[in-house]
Amino acid sequence: MDYATLTSLKPSEFEDAAGGYKTVGDMAGQAKDDVENRILASVRKTTDGQSVLEGHAADAAVTQLRKLATNFHYTQVECALISTALNSLAYELRAAKDKLDAAVEDAEAQKFTVGADGSVSYPAAGDKVDGKVPEGGTVTGSAKGKPTNQPIDPTRDANDAADALERQAANIHPNPNFGRAVAIANRIAQAVYDATQADEKWAPKLRTLKADDDLSVAAEDWIDAKKDTGEVRSGAKEYLGEIKPPPKDGDPKSNADWWKGLSEQEKADYISMHPDSVGNLNGLPADVRDEANRAIFEEKRAEYQTQYKNIPEEPKPKYVSSGRAMRYSDEWLEWRQKYEGRRAHLKSALEGMKAIQKRFDRTGEGGLPEAYLLRFDPNDDGRVVLANGNPDTADHTALYVPGTKTHLGGIDGDLNRGVTLWQESHALSPGDKISTITWFDYDAPNQIPNATSDKYAEKAAPALREFLDGNRVAHEAATGGTAHTTVIGHSYGSTVIGDAAKYRSDYADTWSDPLPADDVIAAGSPGMQAEHAADLGIDPDHMWAMKAGGVGSDDWFVREGGRRVGLGGNGVIPTDREFGGHVMESDSDDHGGYWKVDDHQRPSVSLKNQARVIVGDYMGVTLE
Repeated sequence: MDYATLTSLKPSEFEDAAGGYKTVGDMAGQAKDDVENRILASVRKTTDGQSVLEGHAADAAVTQLRKLATNFHYTQVECALISTALNSLAYELRAAKDKLDAAVEDAEAQKFTVGADGSVSYPAAGDKVDGKVPEGGTVTGSAKGKPTNQPIDPTRDANDAADALERQAANIHPNPNFGRAVAIANRIAQAVYDATQADEKWAPKLRTLKADDDLSVAAEDWIDAKKDTGEVRSGAKEYLGEIKPPPKDGDPKSNADWWKGLSEQEKADYISMHPDSVGNLNGLPADVRDEANRAIFEEKRAEYQTQYKNIPEEPKPKYVSSGRAMRYSDEWLEWRQKYEGRRAHLKSALEGMKAIQKRFDRTGEGGLPEAYLLRFDPNDDGRVVLANGNPDTADHTALYVPGTKTHLGGIDGDLNRGVTLWQESHALSPGDKISTITWFDYDAPNQIPNATSDKYAEKAAPALREFLDGNRVAHEAATGGTAHTTVIGHSYGSTVIGDAAKYRSDYADTWSDPLPADDVIAAGSPGMQAEHAADLGIDPDHMWAMKAGGVGSDDWFVREGGRRVGLGGNGVIPTDREFGGHVMESDSDDHGGYWKVDDHQRPSVSLKNQARVIVGDYMGVTLE
């Protein structure tokens, strides 16, 4: 880039282009939502449990519509990256243009002339030498580049030497205008240099922000999108540095205030560049967190699929003869050491992602509302928080906390429980907006012996408490009020709720209102670390519990085991009368049967009683 080009440059044109890409991205996002939540929902619409549209043609239409939704989603993500890149380019060019304009203004103020090549001409001035006023002249500036923090920098050292020589020349030059002209010419050269650097940095980055020439978004495309995000984020540090980051370790209210204080463009840029941060911030709107986590979900799924595909096949033979005995082959032992654990993790995580996608695809089925992915992390045992219906605008919200052995690979059943809770609650109160949330955002005990310790629940308590606080903050921001909220804990999940009720943070409410929930349900609870509901700050009239099976059942072993190892309070568990809550009627025969429906989709008594609490129909709850 030269002086003439920079002089005529209009950074606003790049910002206009960025705005155009943002508009296209927003349209693509809306189109994705329309396809998933309206068109596909209509195709999946059911009557009496049967799809209205069936057959090969309907199945083919669903497949193509899903691909179309994926294309729109990819377009949304890439357009957001292009918009951020263009805004960053405009930011850097404007900074250079401002430097140039300021230098030219200073030149004009001193009656200097700036040439078409950026050189600076200065007039005669100074004390006469041999009877003559020192003549004027023309100088061309030089850019110094950008200094770095490296301890050894030859370029910087050369620049320092050049500066010293220029100062010396200016001091001995008979025309005082010479030094001033050189300084202005250098500023002009530096501005041109900065603009050139911005152009050379962003031109190749922008060229890479394009999809391949087919109509299918494959895993490679999502992996490329993640790479693109890293490239743009790295290049846009200066521009993004102007966007106020979220408060460090902020509470939900602070997070919400931060988000509210950003402009629409800043919000879009922050989601695009930091989806992992935005997706996990309690207090932000559900649709914002969903947008961020959907991008993470697609990128992680592509990454995991690619890694799984690239793991070498298990070598054969697995066993070889060793004398009269058989042993593992050396090749197989080496493979197991390198790949078996990683392959098992990838396979499990991909199964969980498949379950999440299945829930996305069920939107509209039997009136099932849009799903909101409020947290997603496939590392270790994984983290998933998924809502059926928007909790920010719901009249009734129910949050289900699963228990022991929960992990991403087996999340399908827990997501289905959230669905059945929504379906029955909606059936009981069809005129109300309802949201049911499967909340798995903690390290659950991976086996029964580990579930005898409270340490997992104690560690999980802050996350649950802060999510509930964030849900309330987001709801108040959206509606000006609060939803009727029910928290349901299954098995060890109820222990987590007990610890969350006792948890105190810098922003927690008073002891008389420790948990931002109206009702608490404990199903098959081994104990809530309290002798009475009131000890947890829970109104006994709004504490509910249920049990399954008789003596010797798996549910009985969980409850009595918890009583004996101290998860209860002085041996008291929620289904004991002395705990102080209501014990609801249950027809479940086993520990996992509280959410069953029969072959005709009729709800069990256990499920119906939970739904009655969720919608506030306390008089309809049947008790033991």
